[in-house]
Amino acid sequence: MSNYNDVSGRIFNIQKFSVHDGPGIRTIVFLKGCYLRCKWCCNPESQEYKIQTMVTGGVEKTVGQDITVGEVIGKIKKDMPYYRRSGGGVTLSGGECLCQIRFATALLEGCKDNGINTAIETTGFAEYEVIEKILPYVDTVLMDIKHINSYKHKEFTSQPNERILENARKIAENAKELIIRVPVIPTFNDTVEEIKAIAEFAKSLKGVKRLHLLPYHNFGMDKYEGLGRKYELKDLKPPTAEHMQKLLAVVNETGLDGQIGG
Repeated sequence: MSNYNDVSGRIFNIQKFSVHDGPGIRTIVFLKGCYLRCKWCCNPESQEYKIQTMVTGGVEKTVGQDITVGEVIGKIKKDMPYYRRSGGGVTLSGGECLCQIRFATALLEGCKDNGINTAIETTGFAEYEVIEKILPYVDTVLMDIKHINSYKHKEFTSQPNERILENARKIAENAKELIIRVPVIPTFNDTVEEIKAIAEFAKSLKGVKRLHLLPYHNFGMDKYEGLGRKYELKDLKPPTAEHMQKLLAVVNETGLDGQIGG
């Protein structure tokens, strides 16, 4: 698009020097807004598009700022030597970048024009016509498949999964690279049978070779209190290393290249 530098969007953080969420050393741009309400979400401040106040350590903090693509690119370009040496780049996270498709597309186009590798983290919950707009500017799509059972998916995320699974098939056909990621949540999807079903689905997708298992943690629990919200999973304990290894073996048995963490 022309004049993409002037396109404005709403973010809540820019995290530099990340070694997760895509290859190499990366800058993660966290966008506000999400279509899902996953009970375990570690960034609850990302879910609402509106600018919020969150109490952190007894201090009120404004969460969310409006910023232009040009301003973000200016911050990103300072770290280009690290991207070049490590094969890294920029990842759009959130929230859900598909909620701000004009800003996300413009930002990714700006990155590509500057020779920067790009990735997105996505739930895939959007009309495919929306997703189609962003794919030409994305090198790696990191997509969550949280459950195969739609009823259970809706119970824990607020939305059914039929659209997500269908979009995964279409993204696999058209993306440069698609990596499937599974947040492993006790009581939701942490059984051998559930992970096997997700892995078999991922294996059926064209060109998909990798699946990342992301163990549950409760590091974001205090944020809910800071936003005046209740954290429903406060009694959950993270899966043990032994259990994660068992689930990893299930993934690898399907022929996918599994790993723990992303």
